[in-house]
Amino acid sequence: MLVLSRKINESIIVGENIEILIVEIKGDQVKLGINAPKSVSVYRGEIYQAIQDENKEAAKSMLTDDVGKLLQKKKIPKSR
Repeated sequence: MLVLSRKINESIIVGENIEILIVEIKGDQVKLGINAPKSVSVYRGEIYQAIQDENKEAAKSMLTDDVGKLLQKKKIPKSR
């Protein structure tokens, strides 16, 4: 992990087209401004994690549904 010190109105450049600007520092809170292309998604960490968790749950549900549908389509012969 890279750790940098910045002051208000100083920035950090990520890659060639993402700029993170220190907008305000008040107590233990830092406000950041992020300039990035629209094609780059920017999320707060906890929001990103919630999206990932929801996607995993949706994938599990879809997999279960798909397996159930496949089993319904293919009739398994009963053993004698």
